[in-house]
Order: sequence, then structure tokens, then C-alpha cells
Amino acid sequence: MIHFGRGREFNDMFREFDRMFEDFAGIEKSAIKELVKEYETPNGKVRKVGPLVYGYSVTIGSDGKPHVREFGNVRQSGQVQGRYSTRRPQISAQRDPLIDVNVTEKEVKAICEMPGVKKEEIKINAYDGAVEVITTDEQRKYHKTIELPPETDIETVRSNYNNGILEITFNKKTKRNLKERILKWISFFR
Repeated sequence: MIHFGRGREFNDMFREFDRMFEDFAGIEKSAIKELVKEYETPNGKVRKVGPLVYGYSVTIGSDGKPHVREFGNVRQSGQVQGRYSTRRPQISAQRDPLIDVNVTEKEVKAICEMPGVKKEEIKINAYDGAVEVITTDEQRKYHKTIELPPETDIETVRSNYNNGILEITFNKKTKRNLKERILKWISFFR
């Protein structure tokens, strides 16, 4: 294990990484049937599990602390009690894409890495406070609900998909936008 002196947050983060890697032992036992393929070869029966996709992204948040986000189709179940974990990996046919949310003065942008699907197979649902991304491809299923900051104006959603990268962009709410929506709402009921 790596120690960074006074960097307790980093030590905690690396301890969590160690725990996650230990949990991968025996992962084929928890694989769903959809991801297990068996076939005969001249040397006997072969059992293949996959694809297994697991990764993590580490960023430093505005609070100055590291934030770890996991992605892929391997998820943890169970719980942590003290120093001991009863969590075991669970495999799903749906993958969580790698997500990053960037906020600027005027926009909120969610960036999703979803390689291997066509633009027509992506469905985006915007709600107050969240945006949901789903794919309909049978081979590469992605699904993720992304939390958005409260200042996100979901009515201004636009998206672009290129080379496996989906960008979902929203304008930030302004007082003018709010006034326009109230006037539209009032005129709708007249």
C-alpha cells in the first residue's frame, strides 16, 4: 500500500482500491447467464465469462478531496462494517459508462464514454436534477442516471455523439429563463 504521509484521504482511497481488487476473486461465480458462454473445442468444453468492464476515475472535487467514480458492468453488493467488507462483486449485462460533469458560467455538460453503439441506439431522458442515458444495443448495453446541479435548465438539452463520446449540454437557469417559463405557463392556461 502506498502512504502519502498526512494525505489521509489518499490513504483511504488506496485502501478502498485494495479492497475492490480482492473482491474480484471468484467473480465467475456471480456472473449472470447472459455473460457466460460455453462451447466445445477439440480439447474439451470451454467456459468464457464476459465482457467484464470495470474501471474508476479519480478527480479532486471543489472541496479539495479526491472523488472516486466507478464504471463498467461490475458492481459491489453487501456492506462494509468497520475494517471488514461483506461486499462481493455482482456482474450486470448493463454497463455504467464513464461519466464526467463539467460546470461553466453558462453551461452544464455531461460527458459519457459509450463506445461501440450507434447514435440511433442512444436514448436521453432529462428530469429535474438528473439526466438518464440508455442504449438499446443488444451487445453493448449502457445505462446511467447522472445527477445534475440545481442550476441546470433541462429544457435546453442538446446532445452530440462522436467516436463513442456522448456530450449532453444544458444551459444554466437564469432569472430571464424563469420569467419566460412562467409567462408561457400562464398563457397556456388562458
